[in-house]
Amino acid sequence: MVALGFIRKLYDVEREAKGMPAEGRKHLRQVKAKPVMEKFREWLDAVGPGFLPKSPIGQALTYTRNQWTALGRYLEDGELEIDNNQVERRLRPVALGRANWMFAGNENGGKRAAILYSFVGSCRRTGIDPFAYFTDVLSRLAEHPRDDLAALLPRNWKPRATSASDELAATAPPAAS
Repeated sequence: MVALGFIRKLYDVEREAKGMPAEGRKHLRQVKAKPVMEKFREWLDAVGPGFLPKSPIGQALTYTRNQWTALGRYLEDGELEIDNNQVERRLRPVALGRANWMFAGNENGGKRAAILYSFVGSCRRTGIDPFAYFTDVLSRLAEHPRDDLAALLPRNWKPRATSASDELAATAPPAAS
């Protein structure tokens, strides 16, 4: 289908832009992807009237034209991706877990679970092992200043430096009882 050809060309530009800084991506998109988007829009406008609005193709064409502003937003900002596939991949465990979350107990339990999942997701996004993060943060939370809790967020977190005595205690055999 012609529409897939336009989309393929847009993704070809994205492959070329991979690894570029945001400004370079924006410039490349303006030079190479914007003309493709313009031709794509012309094609949509030309073929759209030829399909019944309720037909599957007619609905797809109408949807695409109705979402045109959002579809082209990535051309104006080099930080944006062409699609939301990365976000959807990260949300997949959330979608798969919905049935399990019915057993959170109550609304407050669900809110707590949402907060914990957000922290785990933030840890993963920043390359932090969630178990190490929670172990460290929970062990120091009581003594941490309340006005500096932002320092314990995954994006700001620095693991507590272990002392030689901590390392020795971790490797020592358990004391006889």
